[in-house]
Amino acid sequence: MAPPAQSNRSPSPSQPSGKSEVSDLKLQLRQLAGSRAPGVDDSKRELFKKVISYMTIGIDVSSLFGEMVMCSVTPDIVLKKMCYLYVGNYAKVNPDLALLTINFLQRDCKDEDPMIRGLALRSLCSLRVANLVEYLVGQLGSGLKDSNSYVRTVAVMGVLKLYHISALTCVDADFPAVLKHLLLNDPDTQVVANCLSALQEIWSSEATTSEEALRDRETLLSKPVVYYLLNRIKEFSEWAQCLVLELVAKYVPSDSNEIFDIMNLLEDRLHHANGAVVLATTKLFLHLTLSMTDVHQQVYERIKAPLLTLVSSGSPEQSYAVLSHLHLLVMRAPYIFASDYKHFYCQYNEPSYVKKLKLEMLTAVANESNTYEIVTELCEYAANVDIPIARESIRAVGKIALEQYDVNAIVDRLLQFLEMEKDYVTSEALVLVKDLLRKYPQWSHDCIAVVGNISSKNIQEPKAKAALIWMLGEYSQDMQDAPYILESLIENWDDEHSAEVRLHLLTAVMKCFFKRPPETQKTLGAALAAGVADFHQDVHDRALFYYRLLQYNVTVAERVVNPPKQAVSVFADTQSSEVKDRIFDEFNTLSVVYQKPSYMFTDKEHRGPFEFSDELGNLSIGTESTDTGVPGHRVEANDKDLLLSTSEEEETRVPSNNGAYNAPSYDSSLVSIVASQPQSDLLSTNTVVPSSASQSSFAIDNLLGLGVSVTPALAPAPSPPPLNLNPKAALDPSTFQQKWRQLPISLSQEYSMSPSGVGALTTPQALLLHMQSHSVHCIASGGQSPNFKFFFFAQKAEEPSIFLVECVISTANSKAQIKIKADDQSVSQEFSSLFQSALSKFGLP
Repeated sequence: MAPPAQSNRSPSPSQPSGKSEVSDLKLQLRQLAGSRAPGVDDSKRELFKKVISYMTIGIDVSSLFGEMVMCSVTPDIVLKKMCYLYVGNYAKVNPDLALLTINFLQRDCKDEDPMIRGLALRSLCSLRVANLVEYLVGQLGSGLKDSNSYVRTVAVMGVLKLYHISALTCVDADFPAVLKHLLLNDPDTQVVANCLSALQEIWSSEATTSEEALRDRETLLSKPVVYYLLNRIKEFSEWAQCLVLELVAKYVPSDSNEIFDIMNLLEDRLHHANGAVVLATTKLFLHLTLSMTDVHQQVYERIKAPLLTLVSSGSPEQSYAVLSHLHLLVMRAPYIFASDYKHFYCQYNEPSYVKKLKLEMLTAVANESNTYEIVTELCEYAANVDIPIARESIRAVGKIALEQYDVNAIVDRLLQFLEMEKDYVTSEALVLVKDLLRKYPQWSHDCIAVVGNISSKNIQEPKAKAALIWMLGEYSQDMQDAPYILESLIENWDDEHSAEVRLHLLTAVMKCFFKRPPETQKTLGAALAAGVADFHQDVHDRALFYYRLLQYNVTVAERVVNPPKQAVSVFADTQSSEVKDRIFDEFNTLSVVYQKPSYMFTDKEHRGPFEFSDELGNLSIGTESTDTGVPGHRVEANDKDLLLSTSEEEETRVPSNNGAYNAPSYDSSLVSIVASQPQSDLLSTNTVVPSSASQSSFAIDNLLGLGVSVTPALAPAPSPPPLNLNPKAALDPSTFQQKWRQLPISLSQEYSMSPSGVGALTTPQALLLHMQSHSVHCIASGGQSPNFKFFFFAQKAEEPSIFLVECVISTANSKAQIKIKADDQSVSQEFSSLFQSALSKFGLP
């Protein structure tokens, strides 16, 4: 029946379009239930379609349950399918209604049509109602012995569904033994495949508590079972073939002859049209020959052609998946794929994610014989309209240059990039030229000649500007305008928002001062004064450190800041060899596509820095200890909002001696000079020093144009502004959560923690107590060394204004990332100073 024609508002998605619509459907279904008139099945179909459509959009049509069951008494298989869909949907949420379906489903399980028998058995097993288990056992037993293969196929999967409903019932009925018999004796390969899948899941689950199940699971990896499946593998579907190959990959052959027998048997699977089968076969070949070096290399040669064919013949999604596996193989054996580099050239109609992966592979396969052709191709991509791909292509050229010995032509190409009138090209090229000069200092003359013509005003990206400033300081003796360019940058210090750029600027001015003192004297004074007054803790500390070095001894300062450099031989890899080996062990899984081991994206305990997440989980609120005097709470599993989870990015951020920069070797005399100076001389400006040192200090101040008045400005930690906090502030987690989502971020800063503070942070509780003593309270904490995360709150004294803080501390690099949100943003900076002041006192005696 059609809905009313006139309506002043659109119908709700949870209600029928007309009030009597469901009632009319119920009446019509009841009229047709016992009818045998010609064409009645067609009328039922139309009504069934309308019921299913209502159910799909969320309209409650459960009141039609009885009529739908009565109308299903028909040989029409289409009506049967729609009725089973309806029954399966409402049986899960209303077990009482499911009881009404048992009789007609059991009756259909004995129908003459095997298709109806199979559909009825599948629907019966899909009810997933615990108190109906007794009705499943008999029907499953009959289905497993059915003469039709489709019914047996459905019955095998029904056993697995029964196991998940009631494992004890499934095992007591001896269904696993029946499945094992079908696995080895059934003539239909789909039944065999379903038996293999079901047995693996059942026995793997039972093996944790039953030794018999453990032995049964091991029989799947016995030689007779493996060879039986391999001999029938051509009869299996693609999905079943992948299942068998995955099982065989776990099998341990007794000797090399058995390995060759298996590989010869599966040789033709490498030519299969399905990419999943090819990758599964590739994984099997690679794992079988891991201990046979020569044969393993031959396997690489053998699998190369099938994989390259899949890349070029499939959809972009399949190409990306296969390319990800090829990339892993290329990283392990680049010389084998070096002659096939043209397969990795980008096509104009490929998506960006495929192009990016191909650029990585071109970088990996580059060697002395193909470098020129690859670099030429990459340079063409630099003019690509897709800016991210153009950037990646320039980076690829730079990576190749850093890995090759003959870089003449590559350097010329990079210098041409610097002359292109595209900001992003120039920016990427500057970063690469910087790295190039660190490895090949002999190219400094040619590079500096071009870099000197670039205006710093045209460079906006922080990394590129930092690279340019580094070159201005490192090669200031070869760049005539270097002091004056640095001077203009210092004059615009307040306009530079990147702390990275300001840090590089301080170091570059120091280096330039040692090489060209007269021209840089005034600039250095202005840089130190601006750096000491900088709000960023790292910039402030570095400026103060440089000032102290100059105050102590200019010669020592030069040996610290601008020592003789050693050329960088090898740049650090982003992934350790252990991680790469773990990914290789998980070949033909998502680990290869994500380029990270499975534990990094599946197990929560292995995730890296914290972030808000909507997933379920437990979170410690406050402290758990009851003897510390700090109240503790815990968020239960239904509190989804405040969750601290870790991601892989911070997890890999650990200190390493194999960094991208080789620290120069200092002689022992310098170490003894610095070590002999009292620590207070480097930390306080109020220390009483000998008259000669005082005269040296005044001389430095006068030389740099700072004057004696600079001393008060050099206080390393300005006293906190007069902002008073409420020591008894209280805030419940739900209010904190609501405010955190509503308020914008007022300040986001990075703070360097003292070594004593890092050493004291063995557990989160120590910091919570310390911050509470400064009227800053913790609402949530989590993590373990080296990554901790805290959520703090504070309240202004005698005012309702609230401050919210997210503080992520990494003890690996002694950094604290601080984000502040406030009801009154005008005092955010004052609160930030107070918060950092309290944090700086953590760990002090």
